[in-house]
Amino acid sequence: MVDLFAGPGGLDVAARWLGLSVAGIEWDENACATRRTAGLETVQGDVREHGPAEFPKATILAGGPPCQTYTVAGAGAGRKALDQVLSFIARMADGEDVTTELATLDDERTGLVLQPLRWALEAHEAGNAYEVIVLEQVPAVLPVWEAMARALEPLGYKTVTGILHAEEYGVPQTRRRAILIANRCGMPFLPAPTHQKFRRKALKESTDQSALLPYRSMGETLGRPQPFELVSNYGTGGDPKARGRRTSKEPAFTVTGKVSRNRLFSHEGELDRLKLSEAGRLQTFPGDYPWSGKDVSQQIGNAIPPRLAAHVLAAALGRELPAGFLDLMTRTKWTDIDDEAKDGSHINADADDALMV
Repeated sequence: MVDLFAGPGGLDVAARWLGLSVAGIEWDENACATRRTAGLETVQGDVREHGPAEFPKATILAGGPPCQTYTVAGAGAGRKALDQVLSFIARMADGEDVTTELATLDDERTGLVLQPLRWALEAHEAGNAYEVIVLEQVPAVLPVWEAMARALEPLGYKTVTGILHAEEYGVPQTRRRAILIANRCGMPFLPAPTHQKFRRKALKESTDQSALLPYRSMGETLGRPQPFELVSNYGTGGDPKARGRRTSKEPAFTVTGKVSRNRLFSHEGELDRLKLSEAGRLQTFPGDYPWSGKDVSQQIGNAIPPRLAAHVLAAALGRELPAGFLDLMTRTKWTDIDDEAKDGSHINADADDALMV
C-alpha cells in the first residue's frame, strides 16, 4: 500500500495490523520523525512531486489529504471553492492538466484533495492501475469523494462513499469521516458498525442497536480509576464559549490538535491534563506508540484513528475482521507488532487465517 499524506501513521498502523506492507509520503518533519521512530517506511516530501511510478509494486492507494480548508474549524476556503474543485475532477477525468490552475486557489491546500485522483489516473494510464483505493477526510469533503467515484467508475472501479462515525467502530471518541472506497475486483462496501452510536439523550434502544457492543468510553480506554469529567477545548453549537462536557463513562469529543487544552475534573477538583500517550490511545494508537518530533498534539489530532482505518481497509479488501482482533491489536505493544511485521509474520496466526480474503 502507498499512503499519501501519511501523517504520523494512522492508516499505516492499521495496515500493519492487517499484515500489509506500506510506504507513506509525508512532508511534515515532525510527523516523519514519529514515522521513522515507529519503523514505518517513509518518503519525506510533497505528494505533488511524486507519482505512482515510484511505487510499482503497490496495489492499494490510500490517503487522507489535509483537511484544514474544509473543516468547520477552519476558515472554509475549501468549502467555498467546492464547485471549482468538482469541476477540476471532471476535467482531470477528461485528461486535462489542471496543475497551473490549482496553484491559483486562495489556499493551495484546497487542491491537495485532488492528488489521489492524479495518482489513480497516472497509474491507470501506465497500465498498472491500483486494485483498491481508500480515501478519508472530514465530512465536508463527501461531495468531492462522490465526484471522484464517478470519475473512477469508467476506469473499471466499483465504488462506495459515505460518512462513518468513529465510535460505531470501537473508537472512544465521536469523530465523523467521509470515506471513499474503490475496487476493481469486486463490489466494495462500507464496514458495518460493531458498536453503538453515542447519543447524549437516552433513546429507546432499537433492536439493531442492542445487537451491537456498547460504545467505548474514555474511562475504560485510559484505565483511570477515578471518575472524571472532560471539558472540551472548543465550543459547541456555534458558541466558542460553550465548552462541551462529557463524563469518563462517555466517548471523548473529536480529538484535535489542541487536545492538550482539554481540562479534566473530578469531584475533588481539577486533575492533570491528558498525557500525549493518553491522547494517542483515544485515537486508538498503541499505548507505547513512539510519538517523536515537535507538536505531537497536532500530529495526534491530524491522524485517522487506526481502529477506524482498519475497519475501512478490511472492508475495501473484502476481509472479515475476527471478533476481538482489534481489541487485541490496540492492547498489544507497538514494538511487538513492529517486530512481527519486520520478519513478515503476523502477531496472531488464528487471526491471520481469519483475515484471508
